[in-house]
Amino acid sequence: MTDRTVHLPVAAQPSIDDIVSLTQRAEDRGYRRAWLPETWGRDAATVLSAMAERTEDIGIGPSILNVYSRSPALVGQTAATLQELSDGRMRLGIGPSGPAVIEGWHGQSFERPLRRTREYIDIVRKVLSGETVDYAGEEFTLGGFRLRSDPPETPVAIDAAGMGPKSVELAGRFADGWHALMLTPDGIRDRLEDLRRGAELGDRDPDDVRATLSMTCAVSEDGERARELARQHLAFYVGAMGTFYREALARQGYEETAEAVATAWGNGDPEAASAAIDDDLLSDLGAVGTPEEARAQLRKFENIDGLDRVAVSFPRGAEQDELEATIDALAPEE
Repeated sequence: MTDRTVHLPVAAQPSIDDIVSLTQRAEDRGYRRAWLPETWGRDAATVLSAMAERTEDIGIGPSILNVYSRSPALVGQTAATLQELSDGRMRLGIGPSGPAVIEGWHGQSFERPLRRTREYIDIVRKVLSGETVDYAGEEFTLGGFRLRSDPPETPVAIDAAGMGPKSVELAGRFADGWHALMLTPDGIRDRLEDLRRGAELGDRDPDDVRATLSMTCAVSEDGERARELARQHLAFYVGAMGTFYREALARQGYEETAEAVATAWGNGDPEAASAAIDDDLLSDLGAVGTPEEARAQLRKFENIDGLDRVAVSFPRGAEQDELEATIDALAPEE
């Protein structure tokens, strides 16, 4: 059965207390895990610490820590520390992010993203094992040190985030799971084939590699308000965040829409970019509308064979009460 998790807002919230409050609400409503992405707002490790301290049962984890801004050894240290702090509730998501963030925010060259992701997985696992880390890769060479604190009693599972066929294949071959986003039902089925192929290339059982899909969700009794929030959110990612999201939509049969959104955004017209996204695309990418509409759309994804968990994600422009309403409306059914 597909489990429900929550993907906390990527947009800046008024305070850490607000983020923790959403986590506590998700825990009360029966969600299995609260994911927190790291972009260019609050750093994930600090906020995840507050989430771990002020919850009891819900799993925590970054849906993505990029593989450029921290060394792989530091990512391993952070994962071990958060696993200790949360009493074994940590799951780690890593991935390359994209050039807009890596070059524009971190000032790093966006080079060899897949190779770096693979080596991060290898090194983080070695760090978490507590053994001396001797590693000679193409991107990193380490030697002579081991984790100074006790390694986690419960191993930290590592998910690799990715959208394209090769990145998903890498997740299947080397990671414990795959964290997906902006995929239609047909798109997720295609990528699940890549995940299975990667697992087979790695001589692994595909059933041992967990697939989690982050979905844009907006629920309101005013269904049009929810759809407008989702349109604005998707337009920003397709128009402003480089080519990855545009290419992902094109691969899934929405090339004309992706180009229209990107063109309008590039011309400084975000309203036209939002207007280019129709209701069919919204329902193909997430759970948006009235509570009844959104629940039906969510179940459509949960019925996909091979998808283990969905993560209820939120539009950038949603207010706190709208976030809470969406968490409540899409809570796991007993």
